[in-house]
Amino acid sequence: MSTIDLTVHKDRRARAVQRARERNIIIPTFAQMKDPSKIPARIKEELRGIGLWDVHPRNLFRITWKNEPKASGGGFGGVNWLELPPALTGVPARIIVLVGKWFPTGAHKVGAAFGCLVPRLVTGQFDPTTQKAVWPSTGNFCRGGAYDSALLACTSIAILPEGMSKERFDWLSKIAGEVIKTPGSESNVKEIFDKCWELRKSGEDLMIFNQFDEFGNYLWHYEVTGHAMEEVVKQALGPRGVYRGMVSATGSAGTIASGDYMKQVFPGSVIVASEALQCPTLLENGFGAHRIEGIGDKHVPWIHNVKNTDMVVAIDDNAVVSLARLFNEPAGRRYLVSKGVPEQLVANLDLLGFSGISNVLSAIKAAKYYEMGEDDILVTVLTDSMELYQSRLKEMHAEYGEYSERDAAADYARWLMQQSTDNLLELRYEDRRRVHNLKYFTWVEQQGKTYEEILRMWNERDYWAGVQQQADEIDALIEEFNAEVGLV
Repeated sequence: MSTIDLTVHKDRRARAVQRARERNIIIPTFAQMKDPSKIPARIKEELRGIGLWDVHPRNLFRITWKNEPKASGGGFGGVNWLELPPALTGVPARIIVLVGKWFPTGAHKVGAAFGCLVPRLVTGQFDPTTQKAVWPSTGNFCRGGAYDSALLACTSIAILPEGMSKERFDWLSKIAGEVIKTPGSESNVKEIFDKCWELRKSGEDLMIFNQFDEFGNYLWHYEVTGHAMEEVVKQALGPRGVYRGMVSATGSAGTIASGDYMKQVFPGSVIVASEALQCPTLLENGFGAHRIEGIGDKHVPWIHNVKNTDMVVAIDDNAVVSLARLFNEPAGRRYLVSKGVPEQLVANLDLLGFSGISNVLSAIKAAKYYEMGEDDILVTVLTDSMELYQSRLKEMHAEYGEYSERDAAADYARWLMQQSTDNLLELRYEDRRRVHNLKYFTWVEQQGKTYEEILRMWNERDYWAGVQQQADEIDALIEEFNAEVGLV
């Protein structure tokens, strides 16, 4: 089915309501996550004494792009964003980035997890008193899911590849009920799906929230990230600015759903999907392994609206890891300042995690391909920050030694100033159909979906609109649930 199932199971929902009452849980609406001014004053006052990462149910209200950028006691303001200057990007176009660090867990995936879990919770489809919530992921989604589960008082199982960064595992060991490591690294998604099938057959009472096929992931980004992008763009446009499009790694195809919203607001804008050159699935039906943690690969997510995607870009993971050093090592930062990058911005380059760096490089490629000028605006997302990759910097330091000014000059020239339009494809109609049809191999042959629905996704004009229109219905269910809990 194309929409999120909102069938209510009254007995199970009654148990969820009782659990929420016992644990002091109030659930925010999509409307409140888009516009925190709608959050009750009493809840805002409570948040003044709560840390951003604290496992406290009121932090559900901090699942928004509009948190005050501070670790504890922050309120709400505008969207957190930066504009990257030509001295850093090498292009005259205005590249704007939304900052994901100031979500609980330090990554915006906590929102995608909310979008998957809460509709099932408030309908009673998921019973937190008996069921475990399973979060298959290549990194941040299972962290967000485990965190949301802890806030909502249900047991979680996090699944992620064993090759992911140490920081992820260290944090999960304190939050998740169970952590399962699967073989491989970032691009080994099938191994995660295989573990899910194993769990399904185990007889345990559990529910699997698979970000790659959960339309709640799509809807959260369409609604919340999409509106955040719109607000930033309208703020930044000025008298001459022109919004040209958004850029995102495909990943689970959650973040890129915000492009669907932006296309509706700004007709004629483009959606640029990116992936790793070492695993060019959309670009070349390829395979391989890569080091850009957070973007998945080797399949086309079920919830990717491929027909609405205009371009595919592949990014060399060598560029990402090299720029991580340039942006964070002292010699690299000094060199950037010497090239005219403002010191204040250089001091904030740790806001770019691996996938964020990849997104920026993808935006640079798109800007060069479309020959964008100084009035043109592209938007992308920093899904997390280098806070989650400090162990990777230490590993590179141990393997390659000190990072020198000469290294910085080489990386700046090669990976920023000389970034080209290679490994890029503007999608014709038949290209989009080819990519869309790749869903068959993962979702029909392996995961039990139907070919008929793949055809519906492609052919039915209102398929995606059916998902997009459900936020208000979910908000009504959340408000009804909160009223029954009786804590508002």
